[in-house]
Amino acid sequence: MTKAVIFDMDGTLFQTDKILELALDETFSHLRSLNLWTADTPIDTYREIMGVPLPTVWEILLPEHSNEIRQQADAYFLEKLVVNIKSGKGALYPNVPEIFRFLRENNLKIFIASNGLTEYLQAIVTYYNLEKWVTETFSIEQIHSLNKGDLVKIIIDKYEIKRGAVVGDRISDIHAAKDNGLVAIGCNFDFANETELAQADYVINDLSELQHVIAKSNLFSKQIHY
Repeated sequence: MTKAVIFDMDGTLFQTDKILELALDETFSHLRSLNLWTADTPIDTYREIMGVPLPTVWEILLPEHSNEIRQQADAYFLEKLVVNIKSGKGALYPNVPEIFRFLRENNLKIFIASNGLTEYLQAIVTYYNLEKWVTETFSIEQIHSLNKGDLVKIIIDKYEIKRGAVVGDRISDIHAAKDNGLVAIGCNFDFANETELAQADYVINDLSELQHVIAKSNLFSKQIHY
């Protein structure tokens, strides 16, 4: 029986906040240089919608602009994010290596399912050497529906997962878990919303708490080794 934990990336494993404002400000500065934007960078609006697919992000941030301009902004934003990651300006949340080690020692496969794009996710995985823990990383751009529940189902079907959990900070992660019969573990981190977290099966304030949740839930193994 394959057992797994599927993690969101932004606001769950990776402290996106450390590079988000910088990359977004660089993007809107670029738009200003092209006379396509005159107001302040809408960082607060982006914080509110963190967790939705990027096409939806740009529809909200640039509601009066064409799809072509949105796509250009998206490409520029992605470029700046990757540069900032490779420059070491980001960071994982505390205890990521420790919790990954714990999961692997207890024969649980680790996956990442994110609304981020492949290039961006790969930059994080490579820079922080997550390949040694993570079986595979999945991006929302791999599916047409842009629905994280569908992305998680791809993982379940490909690896024949019978029991597991989705760990994330936003409602899309909670819905992805419940739509696929998995346990929903909400992360009360930077971008979390109290109303959304209320729908999770469990809520953690630090990734280290995941060990106790797994042991308490008795979902994966009768003998959890600490």
